[in-house]
Amino acid sequence: MTDPSTEDDVGARRRSGAVGILGPALLAVVCGTAYAAVSLLRFRRFETPSWDNAIFEQAIAAYSRLEAPIVDIKAPGYNILGDHFSPVTALVAPFYRVFPDGRTLLVAQAVLIALSVWVIARGAVRLLGSAAGLAVGLAYGVSFGIASAVWVDFHEVAFAAVFLALSGVAYLERRWWTAAAWSLPLLLVKEDLGLTVLAVGIVLALSGARRIGAATAVIGLCGFALTLLVVIPSFNPGGGYDYVGVIGAGGEGGPGPWATFWAGWDLKLPTLIATFGVTGFLALRSPWVLVAGPTLLWRFVGDNEYYWGTDWHYGLVIMPIVFVAMLDAIARLRAAEEAEERSRWTWASPTWLRRYATHVPALVAGVALALVSQFPLARLAEAETYEASPRAAAAEEVLALVPEGAKVETDIGLITHLTSDRTVYWTGTVGDAVPDWMVIDAFTSWGGQAPDAAAYAQERHPGTSWETVLDRDGYQVARRID
Repeated sequence: MTDPSTEDDVGARRRSGAVGILGPALLAVVCGTAYAAVSLLRFRRFETPSWDNAIFEQAIAAYSRLEAPIVDIKAPGYNILGDHFSPVTALVAPFYRVFPDGRTLLVAQAVLIALSVWVIARGAVRLLGSAAGLAVGLAYGVSFGIASAVWVDFHEVAFAAVFLALSGVAYLERRWWTAAAWSLPLLLVKEDLGLTVLAVGIVLALSGARRIGAATAVIGLCGFALTLLVVIPSFNPGGGYDYVGVIGAGGEGGPGPWATFWAGWDLKLPTLIATFGVTGFLALRSPWVLVAGPTLLWRFVGDNEYYWGTDWHYGLVIMPIVFVAMLDAIARLRAAEEAEERSRWTWASPTWLRRYATHVPALVAGVALALVSQFPLARLAEAETYEASPRAAAAEEVLALVPEGAKVETDIGLITHLTSDRTVYWTGTVGDAVPDWMVIDAFTSWGGQAPDAAAYAQERHPGTSWETVLDRDGYQVARRID
């Protein structure tokens, strides 16, 4: 029996015509170009948000050499699979092999997120027709979760955006097996996403696909447990999972996760409002919204305030979920209206809600465009974005001074730019490794009290001698001479 929520699918596709076929692809290309431009221009200006891009680059570089993903930035000889379980990033390795540069990761992330835009827009066009469908795709493409993720460089969850979009659109079209199948690669993206697979299974079961849903839920739960309790500890030097301590304020001995959950609602409430507000709150009418539950829960019981807000990459996983939930809600309201017309005994949704749903695509597109100025994609409209950094010449001099293949200890400042062709350690996790060079950026990480590079290196590595070879515009470079 055909699900009534998809009865108009073929008609919508026919009405959409060439615009409906080419529109999602063109929208994805435009969005992907904007994502790549934001990332690459930031890289060009030597604006480094964190060490993450450098960490992933070291891992992917190792994969490209068919080696274990050793990330010296985390600690000398550290296998990154003992930190987070994200073997899916090896898919970037062939491209990195050809283009061994940190910018390869930035472009890869832009392409992955753009693919998710194409999937969401195509699914929306099939359901709603060209204009409304492309409006939904645009709203998704410029949503805060995507804009914030692009701004903070490459993260493995860019893959999750694609898989969740594919799984979600399959659910929207009631292709149960496909929805389940596309959720399973999430187990290779990050350890917590096993719980998301579990949630997908629960939603499938609630939607009528009981056996498929049950099997998916079991696989998700087992994958989560296996990864967290066996795989990660086997690679972790401490034999455990390093992030247990962030669950609950203060970690072990602290008030506990539920105490943390009830804290910080000055940040959490706006995040929830933004998360569901980008869909006109219509996502809350669909069972698919439950798939967002595990991610929101672990973020809100974590004691890191970065998890609670709309910045960083933590909202990227949520965006494809809530937009698919919104589309599913529209489909369900349509089906309810048709059922009401066929039988006066059928319970119907309120008339105002059905009318509201018809205007939601335009509403969410308008809201998304209005909010663009509050998030990083707006930087593309600022002249400063295209100008060289005031310290660009000094940064280039540092990179020219430190030779390829050298062992470098550094802070966050130039870590992303140094990683491609050097062995890089971070000042906070260098351990017993002794580098050949020390690079310090006084404008990052030091709270305005950056040390002298040579003195700092000599103090951190007793028995060695260092000389300062560059001190310019806040950058210091020291070289080991003994």
